[in-house]
Amino acid sequence: MLEELKTNYGYLFEDELLKEISNVGAYKEIPEGFQLISIGDYIKSMPLLLSGAIKILREDSKGEELILYFIEQGDTCAMTLSCCLGNSKSEIMAVAETDAKLIMIPVQKMEQWLGKYKSWQKFILQSYHDRMTELLQAIDTIAFLKLDERLFLYLKDKAMVNHNDVIHVTHQEIAQDLHTSRVVISRLLKKLAINGKIELQRNNIKIIDL
Repeated sequence: MLEELKTNYGYLFEDELLKEISNVGAYKEIPEGFQLISIGDYIKSMPLLLSGAIKILREDSKGEELILYFIEQGDTCAMTLSCCLGNSKSEIMAVAETDAKLIMIPVQKMEQWLGKYKSWQKFILQSYHDRMTELLQAIDTIAFLKLDERLFLYLKDKAMVNHNDVIHVTHQEIAQDLHTSRVVISRLLKKLAINGKIELQRNNIKIIDL
């Protein structure tokens, strides 16, 4: 685990902190689709991603979901951190977008390292900034982009976090992530295909205009 930490976080953290993370962190491998965090959970640890990607979602009172952003290798989730430090219930869901490897850091250590390691403090503050920027982008996307533009941006983001221009996703899954209907998504996908932005394959979508 220490070697994977050095590969992903060695440029950020000093050796002493990497050793501490290795000693106290819980290593996990989670499959695609695994729900890591549910709304209402009390969160006692924070994930550091070694590989893969996790999507962060909100859910309304009817149980319908809306994707906010992805976190990838070398990232963490500032919303998770906020819940940990505030001892409050989670207001987001975290679901594995791909198979992923991560290390769960106990909340007690997270607080301790904020005062002990400047590199950790800088990492946490940068993570807050990055996630806030992504949240603002998500708000802008919902407020200012047409649904077909939102859909294409979603497909490109999904391709990038999967490191593959061919993504495996159903029309229903897209509809759930974008908080709309499957019929609407199917119509807009056909429109994107006609415009040469994507290619619709059996059970897959290829992004042409990356």
